[in-house]
Amino acid sequence: MFKRKPRSYSQLASDMVYPRGGWSRAVQYLVHRVRRLPDQPHRVARGFAAGTFVSFTPMFGLHLLGGMALAWAVRGNVLAGVLGTMVGNPLTIPFIAVMSVGLGRRMLGIEGSMAPRAILDEFSAAGTQLAQNVMTLFDGRAAEWDRLAHFAQTILLPYFVGGLIPGLIAALIGHALTVPLVRAYHNRRAARMARRIAALRARQTAPPPAAGTEDPPL
Repeated sequence: MFKRKPRSYSQLASDMVYPRGGWSRAVQYLVHRVRRLPDQPHRVARGFAAGTFVSFTPMFGLHLLGGMALAWAVRGNVLAGVLGTMVGNPLTIPFIAVMSVGLGRRMLGIEGSMAPRAILDEFSAAGTQLAQNVMTLFDGRAAEWDRLAHFAQTILLPYFVGGLIPGLIAALIGHALTVPLVRAYHNRRAARMARRIAALRARQTAPPPAAGTEDPPL
């Protein structure tokens, strides 16, 4: 009767675009999870910074694995790396993509700017051709690579190059904010434990009540 009903795929997709409770509550939940990780503050911060950096790359679908791998490589907390990838979400990815692709194209000397819709169309066209090329393994057709080559040159490579600088900046900011956040939580937790232990010891060492001072029976 009281079991939680599983959510449908449409509800899961909807929550990815707009979480239940809103994005403000989602951010609060992320902060709450990060600060409660049972690890040293600098390890948690390195892991979160690694996940944040990976979220500025165009490796969609591999952000979780990438965040875990980079967190492990920098000797950070792997779970914090997973949480850090949440910086790249449906609300922020359009801004990250436009900024990274635009910066990368300027750094590589590629003329022209890319609107968000144009970037999305390029991803869609490349994904469609990639799926068609996979099907050629079964139907004998010749694979085509023109749209994939154009996508790699005009979108994918600029995205990688342009995401390095803002990704590094965001990672450094995330690291700087995470260390005091986790340390403050650990200090408060240690203080609560110390008060509980002191109160327990005080009860254990308290002298027993003197004879005759107990309340008489009714």
